[in-house]
Amino acid sequence: MNSQQSQNLLQQPLQQTQLPKRNILISDASAPPWLDNTAIYYRLAYHNSAQFHRYANSRWIASPAVLLSQKMRDRIAKETGNQVIKNNNTAKADHILHIELEEFAQIFDSAQQSHALIGLRASLIKRNTRDVIAQNYFSVQAAAPSLDANGAVAALSAASDQLINKLIAWMIIELPNDSLP
Repeated sequence: MNSQQSQNLLQQPLQQTQLPKRNILISDASAPPWLDNTAIYYRLAYHNSAQFHRYANSRWIASPAVLLSQKMRDRIAKETGNQVIKNNNTAKADHILHIELEEFAQIFDSAQQSHALIGLRASLIKRNTRDVIAQNYFSVQAAAPSLDANGAVAALSAASDQLINKLIAWMIIELPNDSLP
């Protein structure tokens, strides 16, 4: 597939394209230790962009990596028709989608404006050989409707939807169409 065909595929609505039918193992995403908890994080880019802060009275119901992983499994299964597996003990998978979550926070560009930022590395791996078929870094932003934890949650939810759309389009391009043994 050439680059123009790939770009055209990325522009199509997801309902018009399908992944080759496969069993895909999508285990919970990994995350750095600071992000592997239920805190809702924000950064003040206008003050010290490297320092993360937590909202004191707001929490996720699970870690962002677990929540994003479940949302990915649900959407990939629903929108591609593939069999999505959470762990190898359940069924045999043809491919593995490995996710490394690197950023999941609200970023304040100024005291009056913020956005959500999600960044992750995705790797498609052929289960039989453990060969990496493809790897890509995804980064998505979405404007926050308010400058608080509620705004962070809304923006991170919208950003995760955008990110999953990009991830599915990428998987459509990268998964091989050949039959597996």
